[in-house]
Amino acid sequence: MMELKIKALDPRIGNEIPAPHYATAGAAAMDLCACIDQPRVIAAGKRTVIPTGIAIALPSAEYVALVFARSGLGIKKGICLSNGVGVIDSDYRGEIGVGLVNLSDEDYTVMPGDRIAQMMIAPVVCPTLAFVDALDDTARGAGGFGSTGR
Repeated sequence: MMELKIKALDPRIGNEIPAPHYATAGAAAMDLCACIDQPRVIAAGKRTVIPTGIAIALPSAEYVALVFARSGLGIKKGICLSNGVGVIDSDYRGEIGVGLVNLSDEDYTVMPGDRIAQMMIAPVVCPTLAFVDALDDTARGAGGFGSTGR
């Protein structure tokens, strides 16, 4: 089992602001919470970065931390990650900030301590690149978007 080192950059982490945690025993990703001093409004159609008050140290380049939107916020409120998926490389040691975008037509307020995203630790495979003149054939071939049906 790998160890993930987490540095609290704000004294409220683990007290007023929940530390990263797995919500259930079967959760694949841990919740990240907003480490802000006061409520922050994300206006309809606008973006912002919300600090988490933590930094991490992945043990090696064999791991990456991936930040995803919380499905409830995305589906129910239209609050998603502004960059789709956040990638935290193994050599980054700064504060984790979560870029959020409000895709709804209503303003949304993030409160201090709110769960704003989820972070998964995953293995990384860095293949060697082999340029070739042709690729293996498959049943799908070069069929593009929607080529496999509805």
